[in-house]
Amino acid sequence: MSEPRKNTLTHLDENGAPRMVDVSEKEVTSRAAAAEGHVIMSAEALDIVRTGGGKKGDALSIAKLAGIMAGKKTSDIIPLCHPLAINSIDVQSEIVPELSAVRFTAHVKVAGQTGVEMEALTAVSAACLTLYDMLKAVDKSMSIENIRLVEKTGGASGGYRYNQPSRRP
Repeated sequence: MSEPRKNTLTHLDENGAPRMVDVSEKEVTSRAAAAEGHVIMSAEALDIVRTGGGKKGDALSIAKLAGIMAGKKTSDIIPLCHPLAINSIDVQSEIVPELSAVRFTAHVKVAGQTGVEMEALTAVSAACLTLYDMLKAVDKSMSIENIRLVEKTGGASGGYRYNQPSRRP
């Protein structure tokens, strides 16, 4: 199996048609990925998050659970992702008072033939969206920002760590 060039879009065939990448010849290795995202909100909404009191229940716990569930179902959401037997998904939250925000992080691990970057990004996205849903009655002006891959390990392309200059948040 020939390796694609680094700047080639692997999900397109030679005619530009979408395709699922053939990973059957790849070695099974340990792979991991971490992603993060932020929900920026009003002080009132952040106070509800802090106290765990909302009309729909503990918003952070429900958002974390949504993130885990979405990460497991990534191949059902993103058309060309491979279904994977995920070894672990951990979604964490951190209140960032100086930004009036909640930062979600997702860490995903697998022993497989393809990476879990999309699973980590999907988990964070779902956690952010769920928190928005939980709090929208209080603050419809919330924004979801800076969803990004923070780190990946394993696989033929090796490691990656986000090291861009600081941006909000």
